[in-house]
Amino acid sequence: MGCGPHVVLPIGAGSPLASLAVMPLRLAPSQATLADAAPDGVDAVVVVVTTESVGSLPDAASEAFRAAAGFEAKPGQTLVAPDGDGLVIAVGAGGSDDLDLERLRRAVGDGVKAAKAAASVAVQVLDAGPLGADVVAGAAIEAALLSTYSFTARKGSQPDDPTLDSVTVVAPGVDESVAVRARAVAEGAALTRELVNEPGGSLTAPEMADRAEAMAADRGLDCEIWDLERLREERCGGILAVNQGSTYEPRLIKLTWEPEGEATGTVVLVGKGITFDTGGYSLKPPDGMMTMKNDMGGGGAVIGAMSVIPAIAPSVRVVGIVCATDNMVNGHAQRPGDVFTARNGTTVEVLNTDAEGRLVLADGLSLAAEMEPDAIVDLATLTGACLVALGQDIAGLMGNDDELIAKVAAAAEATGEPMWHLPLPDRYREQLDSDTADLKNIGKGRYGGTLTAGLFLREFVGETSWVHLDIAGPVTVDAAKGEHAKGGTGYAVRTLTELIASW
Repeated sequence: MGCGPHVVLPIGAGSPLASLAVMPLRLAPSQATLADAAPDGVDAVVVVVTTESVGSLPDAASEAFRAAAGFEAKPGQTLVAPDGDGLVIAVGAGGSDDLDLERLRRAVGDGVKAAKAAASVAVQVLDAGPLGADVVAGAAIEAALLSTYSFTARKGSQPDDPTLDSVTVVAPGVDESVAVRARAVAEGAALTRELVNEPGGSLTAPEMADRAEAMAADRGLDCEIWDLERLREERCGGILAVNQGSTYEPRLIKLTWEPEGEATGTVVLVGKGITFDTGGYSLKPPDGMMTMKNDMGGGGAVIGAMSVIPAIAPSVRVVGIVCATDNMVNGHAQRPGDVFTARNGTTVEVLNTDAEGRLVLADGLSLAAEMEPDAIVDLATLTGACLVALGQDIAGLMGNDDELIAKVAAAAEATGEPMWHLPLPDRYREQLDSDTADLKNIGKGRYGGTLTAGLFLREFVGETSWVHLDIAGPVTVDAAKGEHAKGGTGYAVRTLTELIASW
């Protein structure tokens, strides 16, 4: 199955992606633009204020009002003041010297949410500190758009359409191309959120492939879908092993951006697409299973990032691979102790069927390495151990190439998506030795599970430069905050986009 050659499409207002019949996105407003000043008659002006710039608030938020409200521009503080027929909404961002994109986006998101019933909002950042004007403008548009997202596809009675119709970010001298890219990134992150939030019973592997194919046709990406028969022909033993207990067929999704002219290189993105994870016969407890619809967050991030690529039109070839199946239990499901052969010929003893993400990635990474790319980046909600180590907000970063690790870390820093470099100690590799096969799929005991998982994946990339992102924590949030709604965050779409744009 496939779709046609690439074209560069306009992104933003009226984007066809926003109205895909297969997956309508609850993302408003329809207009997000840059301007030298706030338009006349705007319903609300959101002003991001640092502690140093609190004295520069508009007259509507007078000193007396600020004092009465106790507004000191601390992070999380919001002050709403009437201004004629509209509102001034001041949002604290803390000190300007250490202002970062995460705090800036949260402030913009909180301010736009506070505008509530406004049809038009202007956003102004009084003091950007060390952040450049282009960076601030792009981040403000992303946050304003994403703060309006809500997942309503499974509501019995659909809520009214969002009232907010337009956002204007005050950014004198900043080129409109910044807004074009920011709108594309916001739509890509919203697409990833929609996939992550969709219940596992409705977002099956075939459905995920259909949605990816619809996105590819809209964006002009080349698209290829491998069904069950093709996966057998292609020797994708890991995907097939995990899928054995499922009612639904697995899919491998391959999306490709081909630049105009000769490509200056190739980067492959590989995503874990476990649409629901019971743990298989190594069954999860009820509490651990409730959120397992998000176990395809890595694959969702790859699809979201690939949707952005045509908007930035890089000179590098970009391939996105998603290995999609659920992990269920029936009489055919793989058992602890079973052995399968991965695409690259490595045999794997499966001692824990709940360590299944690495099994499907074994095939995806093998396929990626065969392409002899300049770099492979894989993304997966891979281990609970990473949550224990780094918490819910920070992803784990591992790899076999210090230069590529630095590039990914720089992209994450530039886009405000926190991650932390973890080692892949060779001394732990022996934990994966199997008496029965070439490898076993888990290490020894309770400790270091994130690292042994990374070492397992390393076996399938050969000498190719490779980075692994364990995004088990930041793939979702437990409560709405800043530009995030409760649920999927769209994490890593910004990092991947920045990485490709700066390649």
